[in-house]
Amino acid sequence: MARAAPGGGAIAPPRDSEDPFGAQAARRESRLRRSAVARSIPLVPAGAPTLTGYERYMAVLEGRPVDFLPRLPILMGFAAQFIGSDYAAFASDWRVLVEANVRCAEAFGFDQLSAISDPYRETQGFGAEIEYVKDGVPRCLRPPLEDTKDLTVLKKPDPRRSPRMLDRVRAIEEYARLFRGKYSIMGWIEGPAAEAADLRGVTTFLFDLMDDPEFASRLMELCTEVGIGFAWSQLEAGADTIGIGDAIASQLPPGLYAERVLPLERRMVEAIHSRGGRVRLHICGNITHLLPHMSSLGADIVDLDWQVDMREARRVLPPSTALCGNLDPVSAVKDSTPDEIRRRVVETYRSIGDPYMVGAGCEIPMGTPHENLSALCAEVAQGGTARRAGAAGAEEVQR
Repeated sequence: MARAAPGGGAIAPPRDSEDPFGAQAARRESRLRRSAVARSIPLVPAGAPTLTGYERYMAVLEGRPVDFLPRLPILMGFAAQFIGSDYAAFASDWRVLVEANVRCAEAFGFDQLSAISDPYRETQGFGAEIEYVKDGVPRCLRPPLEDTKDLTVLKKPDPRRSPRMLDRVRAIEEYARLFRGKYSIMGWIEGPAAEAADLRGVTTFLFDLMDDPEFASRLMELCTEVGIGFAWSQLEAGADTIGIGDAIASQLPPGLYAERVLPLERRMVEAIHSRGGRVRLHICGNITHLLPHMSSLGADIVDLDWQVDMREARRVLPPSTALCGNLDPVSAVKDSTPDEIRRRVVETYRSIGDPYMVGAGCEIPMGTPHENLSALCAEVAQGGTARRAGAAGAEEVQR
């Protein structure tokens, strides 16, 4: 159920019945198809790329050479603003989310289309009331288990019936219909600790882990099973990768993480792999203390936030794990300069080597200058040479 945003009128997600793949949908698809010509910001000389984004992405995961490194920035509010929309529409309407991400991918030159928008898709399926906010992340008005440990009060999430879960599945289906084989397509689920925290409230869940660990484990087990089902639905819809977001895990001590959370994250990873999907693990914050345990997780890609020592991550994690990151999204991207961003990307890559995929430590903030995102997505050849487009083609940048 959509609620009124503070200071404004009610913001409700549009119903499919208002435009069942009619004129508006046709116009949106036409814009998607034209966007590379109409809005592109050229980053490479004509004819330079030899692989599609999907081919480039899979080649790195499979240890094969590429023309340049995959670019995997995470965009949400920025993407909504880029097409003249807002966060409420982006988070509530799969058509807006698809258009925003596709137009950004073709304008700035990156290789993966994502269905991430906020952490409350499964939470709404469990029965939470979500408020859409025009210029911010949706809000969970009241955690369903805020005042109880009775798991029977929760609704049973269903990716094909729960409105917000189905909305994400539809986004994946549209990506696959239009761009299968051109871009990697990434679905998203919440990790066991993150979803449990959404259902109980962060502080309450952290106390549960200390005061009632058996209940916390039962809750996380339920979240794990729901997450696996949601992941499988997105893979069936056309995703090749599932992102697992488990941000609250960064706040746990290593022993507690290894005992209670890691086995459930591993179950998610194995379940996704069993259906042919790849896994991109995203835990916001400093996870340096968790890296030794995460070495057994089996994720194909690990996103690293700006606080993490990339060299230590490369030393500890399996050599086949692709690392992504880890420029500070604010100081090193939004508030930086194109030349400095290109220098930092090359410096990061050279410090850890392959396999590596280019990205910031977390979401690209709203208000980031377009030229800065273009610089983050400039091609970096294997070996550490970045190119930037100029009037006469590509200029190589070496540091």
